[in-house]
Amino acid sequence: MSQLLSAAWVRVLACLPLCAGCASNVEADEAVQARVRAAVQQQIEQDIIQKAGPAILVARIESAVKQEMDEQKIPAVGLAVVRGGQVLVARGFGLANLEHQVPASERTIFQSGSVGKQFTAVAVMLQVEDGKLALDDKLSKHFPDAPASWSAITVEHLLTHTSGIPDYTPQDVDFRRDYNDEELAQAAYKLPLEFAPGSRWNYSNTGYVLLGILVKKVSGEFYGDVLKSRVFAPLGMRTARVISERDLVPHRAAGYELDGEEWKNQEWVAPSLNTTADGALYLSIEDFIAWDAGLRAGKVLRPESWRRVFTPVKLASGKSYPYGFGWSIDERGGAALIQHGGAWQGFKAMIARFMGADLTVIVLANVAQADPAAIVDAVAELCEPALARPALAPLEDREPKVTSRVRELLEQTARGALKPEDFAFVRAGFFPGAAQYFAKVLEPLGAPRELILLERRELGDDTSYMYRVVFADAVLLLGVQFAPDGRLANFGVRPE
Repeated sequence: MSQLLSAAWVRVLACLPLCAGCASNVEADEAVQARVRAAVQQQIEQDIIQKAGPAILVARIESAVKQEMDEQKIPAVGLAVVRGGQVLVARGFGLANLEHQVPASERTIFQSGSVGKQFTAVAVMLQVEDGKLALDDKLSKHFPDAPASWSAITVEHLLTHTSGIPDYTPQDVDFRRDYNDEELAQAAYKLPLEFAPGSRWNYSNTGYVLLGILVKKVSGEFYGDVLKSRVFAPLGMRTARVISERDLVPHRAAGYELDGEEWKNQEWVAPSLNTTADGALYLSIEDFIAWDAGLRAGKVLRPESWRRVFTPVKLASGKSYPYGFGWSIDERGGAALIQHGGAWQGFKAMIARFMGADLTVIVLANVAQADPAAIVDAVAELCEPALARPALAPLEDREPKVTSRVRELLEQTARGALKPEDFAFVRAGFFPGAAQYFAKVLEPLGAPRELILLERRELGDDTSYMYRVVFADAVLLLGVQFAPDGRLANFGVRPE
């Protein structure tokens, strides 16, 4: 241990800035001492793990997952950790079915939610490679009865959520009713565009429903059958498939929702709406490990197709937005983080590929309120401390006019006076539902005492801010995004 301590001190102190005075000046600075102690402890733990082999790391990962499950009240979690192509962890935790007390394992089947979009994108790219489709095809070529407002929308716009077609809501589609492809397309035609195609980014499940219909139009096969024969079977994803509640599916988990402190079964959805291409797949941890191996090897698609999949979309302005074809393209630890989450019918899922660390973390959970990203972050940090999510810390506020505007927006929202005209475009479902919810949250808290800027970043043409909002009896996080014309592009509050 003394050798580890000495080595750790050398590495940590070598990274600290030199002070103008002597060592006693550093010792007098309690903040510096605290940082040094934390860094040394972290380095000691990493040295122990490296010398002891993966067993300690695996034990710490499993402990962290169990802690998150307890805190989040998750019945079951499926976890895969793959580093350098080697499987470090592949197992289930907890109960896949509470009523029958069935333990989860690496073979337990979870629902994908929107993680399924990356598979839909591959099904589309297979049609592109087959010459049956082009990314710049106008949608009207394949949907001739589409509204005139869709004339500029391309296949690529659907893949990248830049079409302007709104996300469908329960007001647009009855989740208890079965629809055929034509009826789903007709429902989409009725939705007014939120913005000019290619000009902005906004998540749209509707766009991916249309992509599934499009794959069938050009290939003659249901998109799920395309995936089965050309993706799942070649990669050895033996239990991956489209959802079916009628079929007997071995090892299928049940999905739940938290009602206060009590678990309830997921709500029923019409069978046809559990087969759409916006995220309706059954997958196990074993299936995801096979998928990760295929991604690492560049299988199924040609190299140029994979490059397109993982390239951030360019907006009409020339600026890029951090989303490819079914994947978010972010950054962590100085390198790319390619990831996507999903949520549907009492399930949550997330796959995160930390490219600089050659690390993939996959988390599947069976309760609607689960936060799989928190588990991903905990596991990634244990594997590589440099992958820790940066802590939110106050930034110098160099835009007081923006902060003043944000304060006005908070007070306006609390009064229920936020209007569609305040937005550059209105996201589906924001009015009246979300606006009323935010008013209900903010009104009892009174005027904010302090707004502390925590984050500022460019997202396409917009500027996004995060603030810590301090009230007399509560602290909330506010995310707000402004378009170039100064109007809102996004607004949301949540507990810190």
